[in-house]
Amino acid sequence: MAIHINVEKLISGKIVENERIEYKRDWNPVSVYRTICAFANDYENIGGGYIVVGAEESKGRAKRPLSGISIDKLDAIQKEMIGYNHHIRPFYVPKIGIETIDGVMILVIWVPGGNMRPYEVPENIKAKNKLYHYYIRRYASTVQANKDERDELISLTRQTPFDDRINTQASIENISPLLVKEYLQNVGSALLEQIETAPLKDIYKAMDLVSGPDELLYPKNIALMMFNHRPEKFFPYSRIEIVEFPNGLGDPEFFEKPAITGPVYVQIQQALLQLQSIALKERIYKNKDRPESDRAWNYPYRALEESIANALYHRSWEIREPVEIRILPDCIEIVNQGGPDRSVKMNEIQKGIVYNRRYRNRRIGDFLKELDITEGRGTGIPIIRKEMAKNGSPEPRFETDENYSYFITRLPIHPAFLSDEGIFYDVGINDGINDDDGGINDINGGISDYDGGINNDDGGINDNDGGLNDDNGGINDDNGGLNDINGGINNIDGGLKNDWIKKIVSIIVNEPGLSVGEITTRIKKSQRTIERYLQILRNKEIVEYKGSKKTGGYYLTKKTKNKLKKIIK
Repeated sequence: MAIHINVEKLISGKIVENERIEYKRDWNPVSVYRTICAFANDYENIGGGYIVVGAEESKGRAKRPLSGISIDKLDAIQKEMIGYNHHIRPFYVPKIGIETIDGVMILVIWVPGGNMRPYEVPENIKAKNKLYHYYIRRYASTVQANKDERDELISLTRQTPFDDRINTQASIENISPLLVKEYLQNVGSALLEQIETAPLKDIYKAMDLVSGPDELLYPKNIALMMFNHRPEKFFPYSRIEIVEFPNGLGDPEFFEKPAITGPVYVQIQQALLQLQSIALKERIYKNKDRPESDRAWNYPYRALEESIANALYHRSWEIREPVEIRILPDCIEIVNQGGPDRSVKMNEIQKGIVYNRRYRNRRIGDFLKELDITEGRGTGIPIIRKEMAKNGSPEPRFETDENYSYFITRLPIHPAFLSDEGIFYDVGINDGINDDDGGINDINGGISDYDGGINNDDGGINDNDGGLNDDNGGINDDNGGLNDINGGINNIDGGLKNDWIKKIVSIIVNEPGLSVGEITTRIKKSQRTIERYLQILRNKEIVEYKGSKKTGGYYLTKKTKNKLKKIIK
């Protein structure tokens, strides 16, 4: 059976890195099986590799035209491999395909990273007395693992990257044959010719999407990520959320776009389409030092594409958080929960030089490369930097914390889009949030504080006395607590101008101690949205969280209650 990859693209070096391909002019089982062992061990979690028999190597590429192998020899090789496979410990079977390129036949051996590593093979697989060794790939060569490498390889026992693990909560019926067919058609795979005649399970096996005995086949996670219409069913919050903050992160006003779900590559494509329609702009601007005009994009498309693809490729699918894209006045941020691999150094991140020692997901990258969505491993950040520079944009910034719990790619806006009025980092009182004294005040639509309280000159939430008062039906209390009468937390031409925030405060006023989940059930908004609003209220010291993560809840702050007491007195 054919393999899923487009072999013409494979030998041209367009979709797989050179170090993951080994060319053999003739069949030599001794060296071939050492390389099979090395690829199966997948020391750096890069996805195994390919051996092309019948192709001579020249400067890391296949020398064209290919030399090829005769049909009789191909038959003999396949018979030999059945026996040789039993000498791999533990047992491992590579996948093979016979292809016709340049008018000759070649044998392509696909060796995905194994799920039962470490693997070992005899130094000479044809010898009677077999001496077993572990082999790994070092750059573009197969080498015998030294003691330290052998110890580390053994430590990786049963540590399969998440996207290559078997998912026993799903069945092969959860793989969409239509999506598989569409993919094979898009990449130009020879396997497409067999999808109408061969059993689906054989197609899935050829693509390494399933594992287990025929009577109990389970899909791998990568199959559900790429070829299921609703992967969120198996990986909660595996989606992209785009949020626009027109006045910056500190402002309560933001706009959520519909969550983007579906297969990984569809999420990337749909996110880019949304950004094209709502965020990307091109501008012609004059230069002071010459008469010619220049053109620039506020954000280069290619940098955005690589940033989003990287976020989904490197995210932790075990963390129940979406990838978030924030559209801010002066930049776009792509937030990926899970953070980089711990082998990446903090100082390298700050310089934008990130080389993963070992990949969290080894299969996603190959599929995205074949769809021409990404270029290759280790190229993401260099491409982002290159595209930003080519557009004349400021350098991108990359951020994580000491615990490597998240990773933010920050793409600054092109200077030409900073208008004469400027892009304000601290929004003025006529536009959004301004804080002169640590509190909240709103004059004609802004929120500011002159006296440490909450003030609204137009009758919303008012504090001229250090307390909380509302002359027009705002916040009032008849029983020593907080009671919402005739409109509660109200906004008349200002105040807390977001209705949803007012509803949240009203709920906490009447039912103190509720959790995020409990508040979410009372308001028809997503939990992520409620969490954002609560964070704004916490930042402004209006509410606080008390108790443990499991049993705690939200209350008005002591500061707010003290102000209320002054009113009651």
